[in-house]
Amino acid sequence: MTEKQTGYETGWNFDNSYAALPEMLFNRMNPVSVRAPRLAIVNEPLASSLGLNLEYLHSSDGLAVLAGNSIPEGASPLAQAYAGHQFGSFNMLGDGRALLLGEQITPAGERLDIQLKGSGRTPYSRGGDGRAALGPMLREYIISEAMYGLGIPTTRSLAVVDTGQVVTRESDLPGAILTRVAASHLRVGTFQYAAKWGTIEDLRALADYTLHRHYPEAKAEQHRYLALLQAVLKAQASLIAKWQLVGFVHGVMNTDNITLSGETIDYGPCAFIDTYDTGTVFSSIDSGGRYAFGNQPNIAAWDLSRLAEALLPLLHDDENQAITLAEEAIAQFPVYFEQHFFSGMRAKLGLFNEEHEDEALIEDLLGMMQKHGADYTNTFLALTYDKPEDTVLSGTTAFTEWLERWNTRKSRQQESDAASQQLMRKSNPAVIPRNHRVEEALEAAVTQGDYTKMTELMVALSDPYAHTAEQAEYSTPAVPSERPFRTYCGT
Repeated sequence: MTEKQTGYETGWNFDNSYAALPEMLFNRMNPVSVRAPRLAIVNEPLASSLGLNLEYLHSSDGLAVLAGNSIPEGASPLAQAYAGHQFGSFNMLGDGRALLLGEQITPAGERLDIQLKGSGRTPYSRGGDGRAALGPMLREYIISEAMYGLGIPTTRSLAVVDTGQVVTRESDLPGAILTRVAASHLRVGTFQYAAKWGTIEDLRALADYTLHRHYPEAKAEQHRYLALLQAVLKAQASLIAKWQLVGFVHGVMNTDNITLSGETIDYGPCAFIDTYDTGTVFSSIDSGGRYAFGNQPNIAAWDLSRLAEALLPLLHDDENQAITLAEEAIAQFPVYFEQHFFSGMRAKLGLFNEEHEDEALIEDLLGMMQKHGADYTNTFLALTYDKPEDTVLSGTTAFTEWLERWNTRKSRQQESDAASQQLMRKSNPAVIPRNHRVEEALEAAVTQGDYTKMTELMVALSDPYAHTAEQAEYSTPAVPSERPFRTYCGT
């Protein structure tokens, strides 16, 4: 049944399975109300897929829910507890400014978390105000929806509400609440928390819940907790490969930001590269490059090793045996990653089959791009449309030789040149959320209340593989004066 509220069929259809887990994993509480909320933006296609009534969402009753001023029927708000290695240091964490309202059961039968981010202080706030600023919440809205358009597993953004209140960071900023939609908010850090501060039965309950929710096929395995670890390794290997293929830099791959579902979560200091450089870092605090673009696969393996450590008591009664099983599983992560990465790179180059020399062909191209500072997205577009002269690599002896190798390689496959180009069009986005375009849209929205640029940008990003004439406007890299770009934590 959907909730009725002042004449509306709202569409909310909540269940609260997470709330049935051991209570050490969460704290029940309501959001802190705000004075003068205003709907900044709502994701109508996502709302419809969730089964929500659009008229209701745009009403004062819908706004009250999105602002945390009203709890919809069936919701059971809670703040989740978790831990995490932040830049390598282990800390007790938790939802310091977010609340899980519950799980929406969609018309298609999906179970999706509905979370309010920026909804006020919780027991896990650690001195913070529990609030969020409008700019960063709009930024998460843009980037998460761009990731969805790119076909990359991600949490999504249903709405952003301007709270009408000020939050103080380096300066006073307008406050906001983001409504985030996720397959779940189960994290590596959730398991770390249960392993350190819970009982083995708490840990087992969490693992069984994760299996049931995300990997039900693994429940039938003889060693189901090992199967859980392997399933997460495969999901994350696929995810990180997709990041690398489009030039996405997450920026804060702490263990609390690594999901068990294999979705991208937390859009703080993230951005997309223009110039191809494996050392690219956008976060203002990552001075050592721990989370640099080229290091993301290694960091993912490190983070997932922490998940394996947390699962050790469930893997085998004998600790040494458990460690051996965990190490064997983790050792497969680079294998899984490379399979996904090179498969994706072949598609970006219009290659349908696999040959032994492909890896060298791919690595040589990336090496030239790094050496000459080539634009990552536009180099692959130039190859897609057979315009190699449009890249900074053009005219170099190495690139000329590489083009000969590539064309010879394509000639050995059965598929036609037209089919090869079609594969490349489907694999190389015409547009990404370029940093200067995102900042331009945010500046207009936050300082002027003008959402025109943001709306136009979102239209261009909604189908990045359409390759329309309108998207060409958004494919131009930033001019030198707009670089370097930096993002900030504490969003």
